Amino acid sequence: MTARGRVYLWQGGSLWIGRGGGRAQWHAHHAHQISLPFDGPSLLRSEAGATWTEYRGAFVASDRPHELELQDVGIAQLFVEPETPEGRALSRRFGDADISALPEPERVEMATMLRTAYESALSDAEMAATARAAIAVLASAPATRSALDPRLAKALELIRSRIRGRISLADAAGAATLSPGRFRHLFIQETGAAFRTYVLWLRLNVAIERSMAGDSWTEAAHEAGFADSAHLSRTFKRMFGINPATLMADRDRFPKSA
Repeated sequence: MTARGRVYLWQGGSLWIGRGGGRAQWHAHHAHQISLPFDGPSLLRSEAGATWTEYRGAFVASDRPHELELQDVGIAQLFVEPETPEGRALSRRFGDADISALPEPERVEMATMLRTAYESALSDAEMAATARAAIAVLASAPATRSALDPRLAKALELIRSRIRGRISLADAAGAATLSPGRFRHLFIQETGAAFRTYVLWLRLNVAIERSMAGDSWTEAAHEAGFADSAHLSRTFKRMFGINPATLMADRDRFPKSA
């Protein structure tokens, strides 16, 4: 797949927006994904051998292997971590389905918001704010279950504070005042991901942020706590289904805005 655009990140989510074409091969990532092509439908499937289905806008649930194919079109991809308030609201709304079509009124509103913002060349902070407002359009259902377990919230705070260095399951379990075994169970129950998968997802986002800020891929890998750039590249390909060289080319084509 080829892509041309920008990435905007905030704690708990990100927006990838621009133009793209081709196929993102089988991949899965910790975050929920909201796919919004601007100029026509995309094709998605969630099981090998399954029929491709057209979507004008789609919600892909956390950690579900899937493929995406599209022509050379404008597109916004929103990623929302499932343990955030917005992510939990999206989980409630869309249930257990791997891929769901977005309701048309919300799809049109979100696509219009994001496309207008991108074409207006807003600042990074303004783009991130617009992306979060677009997510709120889809995640506005009232809460029907309790907030994130406070023990896990403390552990997540520790993980984020140490994500650029070494962080073990035992460290996180200690922050939650639980044994490693009980913490591992709670972690999967609350986030839907294994501890290591979650840590890799956070490290990947740190690396993307550093790359978009101008670091080399090797510098970004070291800053994010990866062993080397090869490990970072393998993780990127597994979670996004595309070659990370695409990201570096996009960064050079679209300098960081103010």
